[in-house]
Amino acid sequence: MILIVDDTPENLISLKKVLERHNFEVDTAASGEEALKKVLKNEYVLIILDVQMPGMDGFEVAEAISGYSKAKETAIIFLSAVNTELKFITKGYSSGGLDYITKPVDMDILLLKVKTFYRIYEQSRKLIEIQNALLDEIEFRKQAERKKDEFISIASHELKTPLTSVKGYIQLLERNIDKGDIETVKKHLGKAQVQLEKLNELIADLLDISKIESGKLKFNKKHFVMDAMLDSVIEIINQSNPEFKIIREGKAELEIYADEMRIEQVVINFLTNAIKYSPGTSEVHIKLSADNDQIYLGVRDFGIGINEAQQKHVFDKFYRVEETAIHFQGLGIGLYISAEIIQRHGGEVGVKSILGEGSEFYFTLPLNQEKETD
Repeated sequence: MILIVDDTPENLISLKKVLERHNFEVDTAASGEEALKKVLKNEYVLIILDVQMPGMDGFEVAEAISGYSKAKETAIIFLSAVNTELKFITKGYSSGGLDYITKPVDMDILLLKVKTFYRIYEQSRKLIEIQNALLDEIEFRKQAERKKDEFISIASHELKTPLTSVKGYIQLLERNIDKGDIETVKKHLGKAQVQLEKLNELIADLLDISKIESGKLKFNKKHFVMDAMLDSVIEIINQSNPEFKIIREGKAELEIYADEMRIEQVVINFLTNAIKYSPGTSEVHIKLSADNDQIYLGVRDFGIGINEAQQKHVFDKFYRVEETAIHFQGLGIGLYISAEIIQRHGGEVGVKSILGEGSEFYFTLPLNQEKETD
């Protein structure tokens, strides 16, 4: 927008009409004081400022405007019918003006200057946008690098832990085999198997991340009943966590078209997280429902919960809730992989949580959808 400042009404009207005919948005002020009030409220690309005005003259107005952080970059063109001497033109520039036009105004020259200033303004704005985008991009590279370094450190630790445990159990096995203590051998074998399963899960997650990044995560979709798959998952979880009671709420005896193994992977991830982040509790609830369009599955725990600010990040790659990172192991990629799987099936993931009261992680999947989304 352009602001024209002149104490002569006919000058305001004529300049405003000419500029508006050339599709410029124009505002006017009849005094320096009025101009300053408008500059405080509005943003202007250009101010056309008369020098000879009662009260504050144009030079004083320009100097005042240059002191406003909001408007100090605004271009100013001075108009003057009297002060055409070099010293006055110099004063105009030193007051913050970028150009000086004498009256009577040659409208063609004024229009040319206005268009030039607008073009410079647009170019400057684009340069600023590019600069800001580059700064954001650099900051994103830095954050990504920090996350990568953090992830490598965590992954190294997480992979090393089960490997160290397996190595220890093998050494114990060697000693007990020599002694012929079969019961102890069986016990150590069972513990080593648990650690190997952990290692296998970590490696599987890393492979999934690699497939997602390279666009090679494929799905084997078919029709299956969610209820039947859920029974199988609950049986698996009960075997490894007999101390937890998994309570089902609702049914969905309908077929969906999806990759059963991948959907099972998501449900297992939700359930194992619910148990992992619920120390001191003994129940996890699974909510299952369906309508004509979609199926809903939610896993509700009564554990530590997640604060509102962190909830929007829990499905981000490598994200680990800060308060829990020290106490609970994990790579911070399970939920990211789960989100990718569900979204690639045309569904949605989400979380509802209250800090200290527990969380409900859920996903929805469309029913009767056979169109490939991967």
